[in-house]
Amino acid sequence: MLIETPTIRPGTTQPAHPSTAPARRRHDDAPDTMVLFGRLAGLADGPERDAVRDELVTAWLPMAHRIAGRFRDRGESIEDLRQVAALGLVKAIDRFDPERGAFESYAVPTITGEVKRHFRDRMWALRVPRRVQELRNKVRVARRELAQSPGSPEPSVAALAAHTGLSEDEVGAGMEALESFSTLSLDAELSAGDDGYSLADTLGAADTSYDTVIDRESAKEGLRRLPERERAILYMRFFEDMTQSRIADCLGISQMHVSRLISRSCARVRDEAMGQRTARPGHPART
Repeated sequence: MLIETPTIRPGTTQPAHPSTAPARRRHDDAPDTMVLFGRLAGLADGPERDAVRDELVTAWLPMAHRIAGRFRDRGESIEDLRQVAALGLVKAIDRFDPERGAFESYAVPTITGEVKRHFRDRMWALRVPRRVQELRNKVRVARRELAQSPGSPEPSVAALAAHTGLSEDEVGAGMEALESFSTLSLDAELSAGDDGYSLADTLGAADTSYDTVIDRESAKEGLRRLPERERAILYMRFFEDMTQSRIADCLGISQMHVSRLISRSCARVRDEAMGQRTARPGHPART
């Protein structure tokens, strides 16, 4: 009786025919769970379905941890990253359709996307627009790709723009975002000497003189419209610092009359100034 034996190539232990070679998984943490997924798809909500789901999560959790490990050393603890990856794994299991292919092909991008969203939404010290975050990622990848060769110089803005298809302004925004993932405390010391100062010491303060200029310009037209005597009274009271009694003696009127004129004039100027500030284009200011 003739027995057909597989042809073995010299120096190998595998059969020469690919069709007879055993399938090899890409990773050791990708178990064969298609039977469990088939059971899960046929079960209604209840204790049995929850038990099968938990078994799948346990089987694939090492893969989720491996994916989380790709994002280590980026400012987040590995324990938190594993928690986020586990959440992505649960979502992948709940949404997976066994009839559409291998689970690993669906789970890897799902888990990776969950971890990336965590960085995008939770890890920025300040809220940065998603567009700027995307520019940052494109610039970061382009810098890594252009600097792969040993001894390669730091890529210029123009080179990054040509590589990514972005404008130089967009590349500049992405490069600024690369350095803005975390914030610096205002109490951080910027000088180690005896005359050390903090970041807060370098920041300017609000200048109240600007408000004074705005107020004066707003009141200027209203003051011009006042009768001459009322303008004189306001000048003597607020610029020459004269008392109401002294103003009354100079003008030959009562101190009470001076008080009423000052109040009325100030109210009129204030109303006209506020009317100018709130007037919109095409709408005349109040007079």
